[in-house]
Amino acid sequence: MQAAETRRLFFALWPPPELQAELARRARKAVRVGGGRAVAMDKLHLTLVFVGSVDGAVQACLESAADGVDGAAFTLALDRLGHFPRPRVIWAGASQVPPALSALVRDLGRALLPCGYHPESRPFQAHVTLMRKAGRGPSVGELDPLAWPVEDFALVESLTLPEGARYRVLHRWPLAAPDPASQ
Repeated sequence: MQAAETRRLFFALWPPPELQAELARRARKAVRVGGGRAVAMDKLHLTLVFVGSVDGAVQACLESAADGVDGAAFTLALDRLGHFPRPRVIWAGASQVPPALSALVRDLGRALLPCGYHPESRPFQAHVTLMRKAGRGPSVGELDPLAWPVEDFALVESLTLPEGARYRVLHRWPLAAPDPASQ
């Protein structure tokens, strides 16, 4: 009997190409300062929920659950630079997490529970990994702000290949335009 095929999946915010290019430029600059390896431009993203390896039935459940998530579009200001010493990464993040982002992570996590998803015990920290294997990193500090208009979220497959990981966006879900009365 053959084992069911599995895919390694996560939900993420995927930046538009112009923002990916600017983040990649800043990552290359950080490598010159602190060593390490810049994350390739086409891999830059912000993970919302990491699911892990699942079969086709669970993937269908995840997609159905995501269909029911009603999030609002928002702008994320990437204005912080930081370092996670244990995984040795340098990241760009937000000093102020928009309420719509917090709600999206919470609502998506809840929607995925019936699919067998087990939330992480550590709190969500909005960040984009810029560099891996950083010999040293900056303490958390300011970054020239980058405005990221977030209009959707995606289900992404992580493929492990001999030349390294490759990400493939499988599906996107639009976020509703923000209500002008609430701004």
